[in-house]
Amino acid sequence: EAQAELGLPVRMGLHTGTPLLTEEGYVGPDVHRAARIAAAGHGRQVLVSASTAALVDETDLRDLGEHRLKDLSAPERIFQLGAGDFPPLKTLYRTNLPIPATPLLGREHELADVQALLTRGDARLLTLTGAGGSGKTRLALHAAAEAAEAYPDGVWWVPLAPLTDPSDVGPAAARALGGGGKLPDLVDGRRLLLLLDNFEHVVEAAPEVTAVLAECPHADVLVTSRERLRVQGEHVYPVPVLEREQARRLFVTRARAAQPDFEPDELLDDLCAHLDDLPLAIELAAARTSLLSTAQLIERLGSRLDLLRGGRDAETRQQTLRATIEWSYELLEPEERGLLAALSVFRGGWTLEAAERVCDADLDLLQSLGDKSLVRRWDSGRFGMLETIREFAGEQLSTEEQDQRLRLLLDYLLELFEGASLYVRAPGRPHTELAQAERPNVDVALAWATEAGEVRAGLRLLELLEMYWQTNDPAGGRERLDALLAPPGADELEPRVLATALRFRGGTFDLMGRNDLGEPEYARAIELLQSVGDEKEAERLRLRIAHAALHVGDIERARRIATAAFDADPPLALAILARIAFAEEDSARAARLIREAAEAAEAAGLTWWHGVTMLGASEGMLALGELETAQEFFSEGVELLRSVHDLVNLPIALCAGAALAAQLGDPLRAGTLWGAAEAQAERDPRQTTNDNLVEYEPHLQPVRGEAFEAARADGRTRSLEEALAYALGDAP
Repeated sequence: EAQAELGLPVRMGLHTGTPLLTEEGYVGPDVHRAARIAAAGHGRQVLVSASTAALVDETDLRDLGEHRLKDLSAPERIFQLGAGDFPPLKTLYRTNLPIPATPLLGREHELADVQALLTRGDARLLTLTGAGGSGKTRLALHAAAEAAEAYPDGVWWVPLAPLTDPSDVGPAAARALGGGGKLPDLVDGRRLLLLLDNFEHVVEAAPEVTAVLAECPHADVLVTSRERLRVQGEHVYPVPVLEREQARRLFVTRARAAQPDFEPDELLDDLCAHLDDLPLAIELAAARTSLLSTAQLIERLGSRLDLLRGGRDAETRQQTLRATIEWSYELLEPEERGLLAALSVFRGGWTLEAAERVCDADLDLLQSLGDKSLVRRWDSGRFGMLETIREFAGEQLSTEEQDQRLRLLLDYLLELFEGASLYVRAPGRPHTELAQAERPNVDVALAWATEAGEVRAGLRLLELLEMYWQTNDPAGGRERLDALLAPPGADELEPRVLATALRFRGGTFDLMGRNDLGEPEYARAIELLQSVGDEKEAERLRLRIAHAALHVGDIERARRIATAAFDADPPLALAILARIAFAEEDSARAARLIREAAEAAEAAGLTWWHGVTMLGASEGMLALGELETAQEFFSEGVELLRSVHDLVNLPIALCAGAALAAQLGDPLRAGTLWGAAEAQAERDPRQTTNDNLVEYEPHLQPVRGEAFEAARADGRTRSLEEALAYALGDAP
């Protein structure tokens, strides 16, 4: 009846079973079986499974016999409803492809890519590359099964993992085709697809593959390998790790196979990240959920190489993550092993220059590690490796060589950040994005400096990155400073060096709203600077004390210090005097002083301070009701702070911008910015953001209502960068 009503050439499949109803709809093996039965048919054809056929009038059914369907472990007897004539069913009738025990989850995008490549006439040799455990074989098996229709002479799987000699590849492929003799003679003019699985350890046999393609024009070859074959005509498709949502889905599905009542929690994303979103690692970890919670798995991942084990039926090389990586490691030349171990000192990736400086990397060796899927080149141009591989590689590094490489890493970073304009009063645009990219390596270098007693070098690196810590992670900067100064005698440094450290610590307190804790640090630093006759730097720190005095309402003290120390740092002194004018509700004087402070900062090349000054002035004007001027200052300040990636002050700007929009009577702008500020506070919790959400919440009252709430919901979907673009009028 449906076929008649639709009038469209649709195919249908009917199956009777016991599906499971979830929030996502009906799921389970029987749903999958019904879909495969339908997929085997043609337009206007209705196919019926044996279980359904047993329940209906068999006189209406025509027995089409047993058929092997994709992803199903046993043949299915299929019937056709009605007497229509159709082409043969689209089933796997000429193949030895193994049937995986579990269905392929996710990988829709990758599967489409591989299928598109297989249908291209110029991609007769396609190699799927990737690290061990990345799911190359599963993807290749599924893609080959989907492509079976295009190969009337079959799709043939040749497992190469058991082989030890490259000369055995040809005979193994011949056996898969059901014959002996030379492979080209067996293939001849047949239209077929050969799937050569796990080629990396017999890669010397690659010329034999190209010979088959040259002599057999209708055959195609699909290869899985941790290393590209590097022969003419090869097309390479690097299989990526899973997208996060796919990784979650795979983990939950496999975990429920081990623990039926498993429910994902808020730590699952973190666990998938720790597992590199690597399919094998996720499957092995999910098998542990019968004993360990998500939190316990994360806690024990320091020994992931041995913790994560497969079942008894897993191949030996994939029974543990260690075995998987050892399989690749054993195939490396000694020089490649040495470089891989040396690269393990990096965290969060590295540049080519860093690899050359820190690890004496040879370009050809680095390329070879990339070809073998042990090193990856990211879209950003940086290089990296999966954490599972990095952990294994680090075990191959002796303590002595590790110290040597970490010393070189620290030296490299010191030189790199000398020109990054991230130290106090550095002219030019601060390269905060460089610090963000290198942050993991900075942490490694600082941890080593702390352990090795390299206090001065560690403090120098902190100083060169002071702007980064101020704009991204004040608390983290202070933690690393305190660790460097913790060992006995570490604070017995030269007065100037220790004063710099104390200034750094005081600044972190200021940026977290604890000026009361920052002032004692400045006072002690001033004493040290005066002991070596550096009165100008001491005066600059007095200005910071004036800034702290404003926070507690001591206007006269702030005025006195700012006036006396004006020449030491005019941009800071002018900003303090402007804030005093705001406190005295003199908007005209405040605006004039702010402009002078901004011009002084601009003249000195102090982009960040210029931005902070303008944002603070916008907040001051908002408090005085000077809304148009507040909006002008707001846009200028946000633009500057956005250019230096200030993750401390930009969320504050969203709060202030929402309050300003509300006072201007704009519920859409106010709601969007407020929702974005709330979302940012959840993504990146900071006390300063929370404090400003509390402070500015009363300003929203004039525009609260349906329009505000709808915009607020929209704002919560926006990233920080998207919200800032909106705030500046660069996004709808």
